[in-house]
Amino acid sequence: MSDMLVRLYDLPPLEPAVERVRGHDLYIRRAEPWDRRKVIEFARREFSENWADEVQMAFGQHPISLFVCDDSAGEIVGFAAYNCTLKDFFGPEGVLEAQRGKGIGAALLLCCLYALKAEGYGYAVIGWAGPVDFYRKICGATVIEGSEPGVFWSLCRKR
Repeated sequence: MSDMLVRLYDLPPLEPAVERVRGHDLYIRRAEPWDRRKVIEFARREFSENWADEVQMAFGQHPISLFVCDDSAGEIVGFAAYNCTLKDFFGPEGVLEAQRGKGIGAALLLCCLYALKAEGYGYAVIGWAGPVDFYRKICGATVIEGSEPGVFWSLCRKR
């Protein structure tokens, strides 16, 4: 998979994406220190040990470089992080399969991209981008030519 580039100076509005999620009685927020164990365990249980490791790195950043989506009972249904493995990189992001199609992934992605912009970045990289069409549609990401198989693949091979 290739990496993708996002122009942070040309993002779509954030509020409509967040409002769409709220319409499903779901809430997006920046993670707090006391969320650490719960989010790491969620990432491990629902996605992978590697993602749990990356999520843990987000809690070492100031501010915490991770957003979560909670349901009305306070249970996590999705998360997205940035600046975990590499600076200026988006990911990982995961949404429970049963909660997909409600705009959660799009809203979490945009929250992270707006956070990167607020931290002074002009561009963001989506490493080893799986759903290329999703990223193109939501934030205008473009494939970085010659980046196949992507920087994450290179890092994983060194392990």
